[in-house]
Amino acid sequence: MWVLRQINVDIVGFTPECVDLSTVSCNLVHMTASIPLTSHPTAGTVLHGVPVVGGVQYAPVIRPGKLPSTDVGDTMPDLAEDRRAAENERFAAAAATVAGRLRERAAHATGAASEVLAATATLAQDRGWLGAAEKRIKEGTPAVRAVNGAIDQFIEMFTKLGGLMAERVTDLRDIRDRVVAELNGLPEPGVPLPDEPSILCAEDLAPADTAGLDPALVVALATTLGGPTSHTAIIARQLGIPCVVAVAGLDDVPAGAMVLVDGTRGTVTVGPDEVSAREAVAEAKRAAETAAQWSGPGVTADGHAVAVLANVQDGAAARAARQTPAEGVGLFRTELCFLNSDTEPAVDEQATIYSEVLEAFAGNKVVIRTLDAGSDKPLKFAGHPDEANPALGVRGVRIAANNPGLLDRQLEAIAAAGQRTGNPPWVMAPMIATAEEAKSFADRARTHGLTPGVMIEVPAAALLADRILEHVDFLSIGTNDLAQYTMAADRMSAELATLTDPWQPAVLALVAMTVNAGAAAGKPVGVCGEAAADPLLACVLTGFGVTSLSAAAAAVQAVGAKLAQVTLQQCRDAAEAVLRTASAADARAVAMSVLG
Repeated sequence: MWVLRQINVDIVGFTPECVDLSTVSCNLVHMTASIPLTSHPTAGTVLHGVPVVGGVQYAPVIRPGKLPSTDVGDTMPDLAEDRRAAENERFAAAAATVAGRLRERAAHATGAASEVLAATATLAQDRGWLGAAEKRIKEGTPAVRAVNGAIDQFIEMFTKLGGLMAERVTDLRDIRDRVVAELNGLPEPGVPLPDEPSILCAEDLAPADTAGLDPALVVALATTLGGPTSHTAIIARQLGIPCVVAVAGLDDVPAGAMVLVDGTRGTVTVGPDEVSAREAVAEAKRAAETAAQWSGPGVTADGHAVAVLANVQDGAAARAARQTPAEGVGLFRTELCFLNSDTEPAVDEQATIYSEVLEAFAGNKVVIRTLDAGSDKPLKFAGHPDEANPALGVRGVRIAANNPGLLDRQLEAIAAAGQRTGNPPWVMAPMIATAEEAKSFADRARTHGLTPGVMIEVPAAALLADRILEHVDFLSIGTNDLAQYTMAADRMSAELATLTDPWQPAVLALVAMTVNAGAAAGKPVGVCGEAAADPLLACVLTGFGVTSLSAAAAAVQAVGAKLAQVTLQQCRDAAEAVLRTASAADARAVAMSVLG
């Protein structure tokens, strides 16, 4: 289990919120030839998926082609003992070459793309799967067969773990295909460069492929698999191109077909009317230009203030977010700073890290979340137990029970950072489920002179928000986990992506209940999950009465601009209408009809 734990830690440093990597495996070389629409979806067919990045684009489809056969090693006989050492060297060289190419691409990329490529390069050299392959080679298995066997072993383990680890499966497949191609003397897999602006459609996309896309030529993405936190989604956000995932029926759309991708509605229209399609693109472009002009602060057209904040994971992200109109930080994910730490960082070291974020937003609100470790984000120094269902296990604030002093030392460091910078932070605990837990955390936070709050991610906490508010000063709703636990659906599962859509009426009903409790208590309630990054849903949340919206820095302007175009009454009307619906699609549609 040590090897699995090690790989787990190596990979999850780049999460959907930080870099958040994706489920995928296309790993491809040649574009397929254009195929007539005959026997494929008819013109005008509308395919539905999960919207990830807003915007509209109309262009021909390109698809990654099938890899040349890389299974020739599977038919080779076992190696004689005197050939095994050389075969092992050949394998090690192939893996090193793949990792080197990925690192080189990372060095020439920026932002999330660079981090995605660097993470994939790290995986290519991870001792877990490399050791498993080497063991097979030493037993006489040819390198190609050894690679396939080792990767299959870890795919099975990661799939059973579920959550973010299951999402790493496609990363493993991508590495496997690249190493096998290198062993067989084949070209490096990848998505080829189109000759004209095109829409890339695929079952899913490898992180190295999405990280290298040119937004001038690949103008939108649509995938059959994936979810709102996949690599495809993360890179699409960075590139600023429309993206829809979990699109049913997409595999039947051939290369060359003209499609209209609407990343706001979550649709892919095959062979639409060209005039109407181009009008839709022009309208979306005008909306994007308007959003780019928004400079804050967050306020509706009739003057109702709603703070628009940024989610960050470290000082660098905070400084980047400061370049946007974000009014502060609504979620600082501290655990992402320490995923590769073997030992607990000292109080002074932690304080220095937290100070960077507080300094970046000097004079502005900064909400720091205590370690949300466990499940898909294990920390080596927290001593996580092996659990059958980590997502429902010892994670978030629960890790404090088995780690005496861990929470208090972090609170001490947060308080010290506030004193150093003169910017007193707010602090909140993740995975609170009971009023008793909220009281315990609040008492400890106040001991350090901090303003305490908790996250509402568990349905039980939403249902008892009024009692929780008796002990804390604010609430922040994490819609990603709230959707997962409300709908009993793994938020990393492509098959269940429609269930974990934040527009699900059951999820929004719990959000509304929580906000009402905050209003009754006269205490602020914000939203810091993916829902806050959706401009349309941000208006609905405003209608519920949320006091702040915290989103990825890239989404700040779009959210603020949309709020500026609608009145508070429109937001309230949309919120009321949404709560009367019975599906995510209906909720989205009715909100669009009210808000435009």
